[in-house]
Amino acid sequence: MKRAIYSIYIDVPAKEHYGKSKHRNDTPERAKITVNAFKKHYKRLIESKRNYANTIGATFVMFENDKRYQTFEKNLRKDFPELTGYEIVNFYKIHLLYELAKKYDEILYLDFDAIPVSKDNFFEAWDLTKGICVLNNDDQIRRHKPVHKLNQSTRSPTAKFYNAQAMLMENNKSPDNNVINTGIIGANKEHVQKLDYFKNFKDTLNLMTKLRLEDDGLFPDNIRKIFRYDNETIFSFKVKTNNINVQWLDDKWHYFFDKQHFIPDETKIVHCVCKDFD
Repeated sequence: MKRAIYSIYIDVPAKEHYGKSKHRNDTPERAKITVNAFKKHYKRLIESKRNYANTIGATFVMFENDKRYQTFEKNLRKDFPELTGYEIVNFYKIHLLYELAKKYDEILYLDFDAIPVSKDNFFEAWDLTKGICVLNNDDQIRRHKPVHKLNQSTRSPTAKFYNAQAMLMENNKSPDNNVINTGIIGANKEHVQKLDYFKNFKDTLNLMTKLRLEDDGLFPDNIRKIFRYDNETIFSFKVKTNNINVQWLDDKWHYFFDKQHFIPDETKIVHCVCKDFD
């Protein structure tokens, strides 16, 4: 059984994180917190993953801004110049899942801000023949207001939920979907291939453009304006379209570290979304 753990670090400029979003939280100043924290803790963030891979007997692969990424970025911008650097990097991390699936049987992806804090073996804890492992973010969907009064970020779970819903309905599918967080992904090569993420990829992005710009009467303007080209929206769309088995990661294996500033003892992997790495 060949197993790999991989991560990615591309220094995306702050202005490329949120594009033209007008939401009060989608600012270059907020993005700079991420940019600066990644630079400051660069070596430690890599070592934490490499050490964990060595401990559990997996191969660690680190991807950065090399010719391979630059070619991927160039080709994607050629067809979709409106994409932000942040969006391209997040599509690239899914692309790398497919590249590694050519060589490895089981794969664990960790966002650069995801930090293993245990020696327990992910691949032994989760049976990847049963489905792809990801976090369910449905509890973050804002349901406290009528849809036409919601004001959310383009990267919010609410935006991803309604965007995936619109894509499914456009394809005559049930609008039911889950908000998936791809900060940590565990999968075997069989499920990666079945997901078929990049099949008709240009058509998928063109559909997202249409849903953003054309008023079909299904979604109010305030919802359509937060639709973006999000890797997690497409992931959810593909899971439902292709009937993919999914296993929801628990808090131990994907601990969402944001405003609470404590980490339970039983935690295995911390997703440090607040970037308070110290």
